[in-house]
Amino acid sequence: MPAVAVSRRATLEDVEQLYLLIDDYARKGIMLPRSRKVLERLINDFVVTEVDGAVVGCGSLCKLGDELVEIRSLGIAEGYKGQGLGSMLVKQLVEEARVQGIPKVMALTYEVSFFLKNGFNVVEKEIFPEKVWTDCVNCSKQHACDEIAVLKILD
Repeated sequence: MPAVAVSRRATLEDVEQLYLLIDDYARKGIMLPRSRKVLERLINDFVVTEVDGAVVGCGSLCKLGDELVEIRSLGIAEGYKGQGLGSMLVKQLVEEARVQGIPKVMALTYEVSFFLKNGFNVVEKEIFPEKVWTDCVNCSKQHACDEIAVLKILD
């Protein structure tokens, strides 16, 4: 019988699995690390995808202003990529932005084609001063950022 994937809001019980998933990406230099304490504090910003009771994907929304949110910490565990789970998470996060009345959803990514497939467009990072001044100023890649900015404007 094929496994059924379910997307849901994260809970404190998910912190360890979130930590391990994000840490795997962070060790590869693909994602910023998040401590367990930070994950506990930000747990209400996260959604997870579960397969057979195990968290195999995650993503979060970070409000950067009244008009803009960022998709962060979006990842799928090895062995589960390419099954539509990432798109399921993005759809849920975009819907959450819509519910909050926030018209713009952005991300910084290495996976441009994934975001294009999910209705985002490539844009210049500089159009997001909210992001640059809150996060980029503290990033080790600040002066050599190789991530691509993508944006989806909600209707």
